[in-house]
Amino acid sequence: MKKLINHTDTVLAESLDGFAAAHADIVTLGAEYQFVRRRHTRPGKVALISGGGSGHEPLHTGFVGHGMLDAACPGQVFTSPTPNQMLAAAESVDTGAGVLFIVKNYSGDMMNFQMAAEMLDRDNATVIVNDDVAVENSTYTTGRRGVAGTLIVEKIVGAAAERGESLAALKALGDAVNKATASMGVALTSCTVPAAGKPTFQIGPDEMEMGVGIHGEPGRRRVKMTGADEIAAELTGAVLKDLQLRPGQPVILLVNGFGGTPTLELYVMVHAALKVLGAAGVKVVRHLTGSYVTSLEMAGCSITVTAVDPAQLALWDAPVHTAALRWGM
Repeated sequence: MKKLINHTDTVLAESLDGFAAAHADIVTLGAEYQFVRRRHTRPGKVALISGGGSGHEPLHTGFVGHGMLDAACPGQVFTSPTPNQMLAAAESVDTGAGVLFIVKNYSGDMMNFQMAAEMLDRDNATVIVNDDVAVENSTYTTGRRGVAGTLIVEKIVGAAAERGESLAALKALGDAVNKATASMGVALTSCTVPAAGKPTFQIGPDEMEMGVGIHGEPGRRRVKMTGADEIAAELTGAVLKDLQLRPGQPVILLVNGFGGTPTLELYVMVHAALKVLGAAGVKVVRHLTGSYVTSLEMAGCSITVTAVDPAQLALWDAPVHTAALRWGM
């Protein structure tokens, strides 16, 4: 294992220290590394809180800031944060308008966020993200996994929260965006969790895992490597089958790298996905391309499509200022 770390048991704390120092104008660290929060909050605004295991950066800490999250709770690598972290985050950023938890559908995250919501003596609601169409149940989940579509939910709901929408309205919006979002990914290599010191799974040099999860969980099947067009056709085809979009439907297209994929190749996948979407009569009105929901150093990518109406598109376009996403400011 070759990684730019000192010790496996200090990697998260040292990474968070570096992150907070590099983005001190946007975020600050909670006590004992329990959460990352916005440096500046606005009274009367619903607080948005998310989180999950580390190793998926910039998700979620990189999306803390104006127009997105108020706080994010980082767990150890691929391990859920604790209910105490979530409670501490909620108490730190709630200004009286309530708290909305945005939770990826993984067993540990679901259990711990539910416990936190039950213990929290403040108005709160939860949006569950389950955009992965690859498998219905997996190693970590009951039901579909929450993957890169989480970013789109957090951005659109975050903009509405910044605008002053109520907790109930934000909950309804988050559920609607999640329902209109579908993703599927492919892995070309495994990743290596620092504490494990070896690859999460073994894959041949001429193989790929179709439908892989963001922790390296198995997908639909192991297949031989093929070209970008064929990969994009399967990923995008599965997404379109799930969403059942009408011709002319405006969508956001997110091509997301898993941490070890060059940007050059991600744009090849954008080109390939656009051909599939165009043939289906779907209208891509916004793009986002890059490594936003990663799996350490895994090579591969996911394709996410979100159907949007004009109001949701305006929220996507609204100003955002975080470590990982910045526009309109």
